Amino acid sequence: MDLKLLLVSILFGVFCFSNAQKEGNECINANAKYCGECIQAGAKCGWCKDPEFLKQGETVSTRCDELQSLIKRGCDDDMIENPRGDQKILKNKAVTNRGRGEGKQKSEARLKLKPEEITQIQPQKLSLILRSGEPQSFDLKFKRAEDYPIDLYYLMDLSYSMKDDLENVKNLGTSLMLEMSKITSDFRIGFGSFVEKTVMPYISTTPAKLLNPCTGDQNCTSPFSYKNVLKLTSDGKKFNTLVGKQHISGNLDSPEGGFDAIMQVAVCGDHIGWRNVTRLLVFSTDAGFHFAGDGKLGGIVLPNDGKCHLENNIYTMSHYYDYPSIAHLVQKLSDNNIQTIFAVTEEFQPVYKELKNLIPKSAVGTLSANSSNVINLIIDAYNSLSSEVILENSKLPEGVTIAYTSHCKNGVVSEGESGRKCSNISIGDQVMFSITVTSKGCPKQGKPETIKIKPLGFTEEVEITLNFICECECNQDGIENSELCHFGNGTYECGACKCNEGRVGRQCECSSNDVATEDMDRTCRKDNGTDICSNNGDCVCGTCECKKRDNPEERYSGQYCECDNFNCDRSGNKLCGGHGRCECRVCVCDPMWTGSACDCSLDNSTCMASNQQLCNGRGTCECGTCKCTDPKFQGPTCETCPTCPGVCTEHKECVQCRAFGTGEKKETCERDCSDFNLIKVKDREKLPQPNDATYPVMHCKERDANDCWFYYTFAVNNNTQKEVHVVDILDCPAGPDIIPIVAGVVAGIVLIGLALLLIWKLLMIIHDRREFAKFEKEKMNAKWDTQDNPIYKSPINQFQNPSYGRKAAVL
Repeated sequence: MDLKLLLVSILFGVFCFSNAQKEGNECINANAKYCGECIQAGAKCGWCKDPEFLKQGETVSTRCDELQSLIKRGCDDDMIENPRGDQKILKNKAVTNRGRGEGKQKSEARLKLKPEEITQIQPQKLSLILRSGEPQSFDLKFKRAEDYPIDLYYLMDLSYSMKDDLENVKNLGTSLMLEMSKITSDFRIGFGSFVEKTVMPYISTTPAKLLNPCTGDQNCTSPFSYKNVLKLTSDGKKFNTLVGKQHISGNLDSPEGGFDAIMQVAVCGDHIGWRNVTRLLVFSTDAGFHFAGDGKLGGIVLPNDGKCHLENNIYTMSHYYDYPSIAHLVQKLSDNNIQTIFAVTEEFQPVYKELKNLIPKSAVGTLSANSSNVINLIIDAYNSLSSEVILENSKLPEGVTIAYTSHCKNGVVSEGESGRKCSNISIGDQVMFSITVTSKGCPKQGKPETIKIKPLGFTEEVEITLNFICECECNQDGIENSELCHFGNGTYECGACKCNEGRVGRQCECSSNDVATEDMDRTCRKDNGTDICSNNGDCVCGTCECKKRDNPEERYSGQYCECDNFNCDRSGNKLCGGHGRCECRVCVCDPMWTGSACDCSLDNSTCMASNQQLCNGRGTCECGTCKCTDPKFQGPTCETCPTCPGVCTEHKECVQCRAFGTGEKKETCERDCSDFNLIKVKDREKLPQPNDATYPVMHCKERDANDCWFYYTFAVNNNTQKEVHVVDILDCPAGPDIIPIVAGVVAGIVLIGLALLLIWKLLMIIHDRREFAKFEKEKMNAKWDTQDNPIYKSPINQFQNPSYGRKAAVL
């Protein structure tokens, strides 16, 4: 299984490498015959116009290559045709800083500014010069202007179900004017109505129903498709008056013909009165809609032509043209910069939300049963639409692509489709778009093209003129029917002949009818025993034109294509060791290099030891590498001696920190101890032995700060790499057995206590016996009567008065 995975990985890598090569040499793959064709192949391609550039056997198309490759092959910079694209801003009016403010002066200044004088997008016009494959980028600034004029057209369904809604709309003009005055000082409003196509089965065509489609005593107006009741005006009272005169009509089916009305509102700009300002269309209904194809029910098969057909403000071709498709509506609304607000009842919300997703810059609001909330709905929808800017561009010429990157508020950056828009833009906010235009090849005839970029729903736009680089500058100096092209059989331009029709060859020397003949083939063989052009090229007009290889760096050359620049000797998997170039299968080495593969360096600096001796005086320098003559010494400069004394001590700290994460160098281990390969083994028996290795091995035994021993070997292998094998388990002395020690101490204390008690007891016994013996001895020596108590004392004491005898003598 591992072998299969390895094989798959190798094949995948080869495949990717091959693809990368093919993608990377678009200049070679173009097989360009002249300079203009070359520069159209890609932005990296250049054409060498040096007449002496081509080597024998190389085709004219090899003049076309990447710039670095041409220079490497010997073409001077000033001889390379490499025109570059450019851009120029033609109109760059700054965006308008306009505030509504308060005060008379500000108000007057604001009123003097006409709608066409307000700028929200910058720049307005520029010219790009495009080179194939080279992108041209520019920044587009958008700033939502304050107090920007607004045109609002209210398009209402006047089928019978909207009867109560009409009553509320009759006073919409003045109320809406009042509310919109908080947003803009320049507001206009218009009104239109629709019902349905005036053919069966959408309405009843009986004479009575054509006069009054409603039932009972209801007084309804005749059915109609679309009617422009009021052109856009700033007179809100006029809106109320005209709308107040409108009457409900009726039809048979539930869906209405609103799409016909939307189309006419979009394309009949003169009748509606649209200005080049913000255009809002409010579409109010409580029903669904008919779209393209539904007209067949009434026998209408002609598709909608998207043109204005209003006569006396009434749509007159509803019976002739089918309903427009959604895509057709989207195109017309976008072309006329109209933002749509669908004010529909809750029942049809899901339908119109799906429609909103198909129509850019549109919104859906929930209309109450009697349209009482229509003003709030319009205000909310307008704020939602105006807070988002979406860029769109006109149709691009063939081969031209455009990419957007948006730089929105709060540093939000988006690319791809999201790069076209910014959201949550308030009045006065400024956002930036980076726009990149790229062309591939040269459009037909190379004529200038114009594209336009604009924010959806806005009338302002950026006009971009695209100019294409299809020819080189040296093409202008071309000489038609030049003698250099075999007696005038071609045009000599940009260092090569551009042959006339029917002529071939580097100098147009042959007719295309005479290319393949035996005589010409004979001149393309080196001898009779070789293939034509060594099987590496084609014989064209008696001259070998060598084949091209997928790798643009690899080429065949020579009179018979017998030479190439990729079959020389290799070293280190590099052609000519990376120190030379391959010419006709022989390496031509760079200075200071020699050998068949240029792998032998003549520079002795790599052999210089730290003592400034070649190979430390213990070897010879051959091709930049030391060959040590003393078997004890190894390494790139013969300075390493694995078996010399001191090696173990020298590497002790590094081995300790890398193997066990301890020691004095553990903090600087990665920096100071990365000059050897560390290999861990389980025990000492797994360490390399001197007799087993093909190079000297030094066995080491060192002790750490914890009195633990660790064992390792040091050696320099046959690849001059330092190699350390270390036993990954430390050999530490066994610690004391705590339990016996504690038990011994306790036992010793107990025994000593007992011994002391015994001694004390013995002494007491001796003392008592001595006292008893003394007692016995005194008892034997006693002199008193045995009947008398020797210790008895009489309680009678006798005293004599000293003056008793002296008194008697006196008497």
